[in-house]
Amino acid sequence: MEKLKVNRDEIPWQQVYDAAEGIRHRVMEHTIKNNGGYLSQACSSAEIFAALYLKILNLEAVENPILPGKFQGVPGHNNPNHITGANFHGKKAPQYDRFFLSPTHYSLVLYTALIEAGRLDPSGLQEFNKDGGVVEMIGADHSPGMEIMTGSLGQGISQAAGIALGRKLKKETGRVVVFLSDGECQSGQFWEAVQAMSHHKLDNMLAYIDINGYQCDGKTETVMTIEPLDKRLESFGARVFRVDGHNVEELVALGNVQPDGRPTFILCDTDPCKNMDILKQRIPKLHYVRFNNEEERNQYREVYEKLKQGLK
Repeated sequence: MEKLKVNRDEIPWQQVYDAAEGIRHRVMEHTIKNNGGYLSQACSSAEIFAALYLKILNLEAVENPILPGKFQGVPGHNNPNHITGANFHGKKAPQYDRFFLSPTHYSLVLYTALIEAGRLDPSGLQEFNKDGGVVEMIGADHSPGMEIMTGSLGQGISQAAGIALGRKLKKETGRVVVFLSDGECQSGQFWEAVQAMSHHKLDNMLAYIDINGYQCDGKTETVMTIEPLDKRLESFGARVFRVDGHNVEELVALGNVQPDGRPTFILCDTDPCKNMDILKQRIPKLHYVRFNNEEERNQYREVYEKLKQGLK
């Protein structure tokens, strides 16, 4: 069967915004159904993921939305059956981009983005967190859309930088694109990676950082401030842009900037309660939504139904 080829330039802007709302809708539905989920992450990053998968990333097309397989063990020379989630991005080739999700608690957002982009079969979410499955809450190298285990925060960008260096040495034209969260920027390993990226002139790297201002322990600025993040990154030799993380046109425009010898960081200021004001009741504890009782869950169901109507 011939693969469906989609010209990214021909995708209407409204379709990207609709996909972002679809991401929020799917994550909220999942959260209500499972009495828990990383919902604020979907609210803040939906436009970023929609822009990445519909407009920015240069990936091989897939024939049809893919159904996730079963876990076949960890990678190794003695395990030929090991599977990778990279197949949801199509074939690896020198001309195609490679995408890496660094904060794996955003995995559910990634899965729903793959659905909106026509790369993951919607029924695949039914395998979420099931024994023997690969659609894990904290995704790994075998999970849809992933090819490495990023582990603790800060490790994803380090691994991506190593891959980018390898691609540069091989003279591959495809980029390495990384999605990060703002809390990661507190870790020393993150800054070591940025330093190495600048030293090796990895201008084939493009990093989007979701700056929603909150993390597991509350507001980022009270846990450990990272601002002024743009100035700090620039002092490490990076090229930095700062935008409204819900403005798809700006996100896409910066995804097409020409390389200039420096790694590029796009700082995306976002709202962790975007289009879901009910989440504001939880501030500053937005990291994970779990309902205390059925009455609270029903309140979210009402918001979900209104959101669902708006998507029709």
